[in-house]
Amino acid sequence: MVTEVASDSFLELRTEASLAMESPDAPPMKGSVDPGTLAGGYETLEDMLRTRLPPEEFADAMRVMQGSNMGAAVRTLDVPAEVTAAADVGDFDLKAYQFLGAREQMRHDRVTRLGLVQNKIVLPTDAPVEDQREALWKRCCEMIDAAGAAGVNVLCLQEAWTMPFGFCTREKYPWVEFAEPAEDGPTTRLMQRKARQWNMVIVSPILERDERHGGTVWNTAVVISNNGRFLGKHRKNHIPRVGDFNESTYYMEGNTGHPVFETAFGKIAINICYGRHHPLNWQAFGLNGAEIVFNPSATVGGLSEPMWSVEGRNAAIANNYYVASINRVGTEHFPNKFTSGDGGEAHNDFGHFYGSSYVAGPDASRTPSLSRSRDGLMVCDVNLGLCRQVKDKWGFQMTARYDMYAEFFRKFTDMNYEPQVIRDPSLGDSEEDFNF
Repeated sequence: MVTEVASDSFLELRTEASLAMESPDAPPMKGSVDPGTLAGGYETLEDMLRTRLPPEEFADAMRVMQGSNMGAAVRTLDVPAEVTAAADVGDFDLKAYQFLGAREQMRHDRVTRLGLVQNKIVLPTDAPVEDQREALWKRCCEMIDAAGAAGVNVLCLQEAWTMPFGFCTREKYPWVEFAEPAEDGPTTRLMQRKARQWNMVIVSPILERDERHGGTVWNTAVVISNNGRFLGKHRKNHIPRVGDFNESTYYMEGNTGHPVFETAFGKIAINICYGRHHPLNWQAFGLNGAEIVFNPSATVGGLSEPMWSVEGRNAAIANNYYVASINRVGTEHFPNKFTSGDGGEAHNDFGHFYGSSYVAGPDASRTPSLSRSRDGLMVCDVNLGLCRQVKDKWGFQMTARYDMYAEFFRKFTDMNYEPQVIRDPSLGDSEEDFNF
């Protein structure tokens, strides 16, 4: 049942259940006080369920929650002992999985090994800019080197990985000082060396300073080929204006379209952070031929965690490609307080970045997540043949009505558009005649 509740500024529609939760006599919601952990100190939801459920019940829960790949849960993958040792010494979460595909007669298996890196900032946000960036370079290169030793072919770092996510503050300085050229900036040069060292394609999301066009700042993912060449870049298509995400203070919507980068290890694309909330953004990368779409992100638990495990997986299903979702970790504290524009108290932090990076397959299966609270590296083999196999099975592209939707959007973008609504005559002439 839906109930109307009047407020000073708007009419809210809430279910009876939600109203009961808000009543003074409602029992408090139980859970961890620390947003960086789950109740009981678990690092992932899977860890909690594995501990609490008998093995058979846990397996069934995972089958429903995470799907199956070729008849079973996404399988674990063995990595060299030196990589496991590096994770122990470096104190980062290490998980490894593999997606299988059916053996075909006319096409050889194409298996690409992905690497996903999530991390906290290393130094306080008031440390010198250069020191902060160098500390992040050092920390992330530890995980990049572990990925290289594990044989990773394509690696992606998190959104704006060389800096704190200071865009909540609305302060231009010092945050814009982290911006650098995409083509030949110091971070790109470092990643080029790593790409050559490990024969690895690297996706490096940074804050870009475009010196060729008036020093404009962009949120950009740089793509470096496995031979160390600058392959290209993609700028974030959709910019949030929600909660503390005040990013349009610093940069606006990107102008690079939906590029797909054809590499030695497959066709890849990058849907940066907030773009994951836009289904057509995902679709455009698929229509351009992407086999793997990375979603480097920086998002916090109070805002988006229930959506996180759903959106990347939905995109993989709808577009018949792999999605690699990467989120930063930790709570970043800033020197000056700021507000969220919601009447709440001023605060010094964005909230908890909950990590939980994972890979989703085109067959509706997905891996478990990396930690919600620790730096981490996920290594994942993806069978690219599975993309076409799922396309052939479900026929989403074959049954799509692109011409019909193109015509709809042509009409919708006209200033004189009229929604196609067929009104029940018994409803009367105005909304005041509604009788619930």
